[in-house]
Amino acid sequence: MSSVAVRAEGLVKTFGSTRALDGVDLEIPTGTVLGLLGPNGAGKTTAVRILTTLLRPDAGRAFVAGHDVVADPQAVRRSIGLSGQYAAVDENLTGTENLYMVGRLYGLNRADAQARAKELIGRFRLTDAADRPSRTYSGGMRRRLDLAGALVAEPLVVVLDEPTTGLDPRGRMDTWEVIGELVSDGATVLLTTQYLEEADQLADEILVVDRGKVIAQGSADQLKAGVGGERLDIVVADAAHLAAARAALTAVGVGEPVVDEHQRRVSVKVEAGPKALIEALRALDRDSVGVLDVGLHRPTLDDVFLALTGHTAEEAEPAEKKRGKG
Repeated sequence: MSSVAVRAEGLVKTFGSTRALDGVDLEIPTGTVLGLLGPNGAGKTTAVRILTTLLRPDAGRAFVAGHDVVADPQAVRRSIGLSGQYAAVDENLTGTENLYMVGRLYGLNRADAQARAKELIGRFRLTDAADRPSRTYSGGMRRRLDLAGALVAEPLVVVLDEPTTGLDPRGRMDTWEVIGELVSDGATVLLTTQYLEEADQLADEILVVDRGKVIAQGSADQLKAGVGGERLDIVVADAAHLAAARAALTAVGVGEPVVDEHQRRVSVKVEAGPKALIEALRALDRDSVGVLDVGLHRPTLDDVFLALTGHTAEEAEPAEKKRGKG
């Protein structure tokens, strides 16, 4: 296989008057993880559907494992494993039966399908629940079973479309661990997500998409640095000390601090976060300013989108949902 496992050039897809993808380029080197980051409706799922042969692009080209997604879709399907936003398991079948069924659908004989199902049940820590109907599984267990199903045929490329949507924190951590294992085994992964921390944890490279366009590209640290570093927040015990807190944060921050008189909170962007925090607290202590709370926060997905587009992910979502396309 080529050193580039997935490549897309100028992908365009429209639905009526809506341009879901507007000239998207992407490239995933073999054995790496690309995080496709954006709010609901940004175009992530549309890109996934094209790369997995479920949609035809209106313009542009895409290749997966060296195969053209339009000219040779069957070869692409033999090369990929797909886990969508919702766990695709048969609730009436046990975990083992689900994986056995997938193996048979991929053309494995009975013995190989049984062996592969047993292997994946153990790998994804589902042995104790292997013979229970999957409807009795927790959300995290169902997600692990779905991911296992995507790996039955040992695909060269694994596509994960918002794999932790709807999971609780424990389920999300379990899923991150599974994806980490895939990467350790040399898989090439395309991961779509709304969560910057997820991309930060898993992706070698991130593409940020909004309204069908790639608006930024780089590592998580590079994207966060582009937002302007960390934010230092101070909550004072007495509103009378807000002026002193503002002066202390002005001295250590970048730009003008933001003051919330109602919550007695002052915040400012900082470049050297820990150093700025220490210096601010020393200044407040010298001025006998009582501090109720202090925090140093890295940029969030909303911070990235606000800086890049002028709107947050939440503000983008309702309008995008009206378009009805991901």
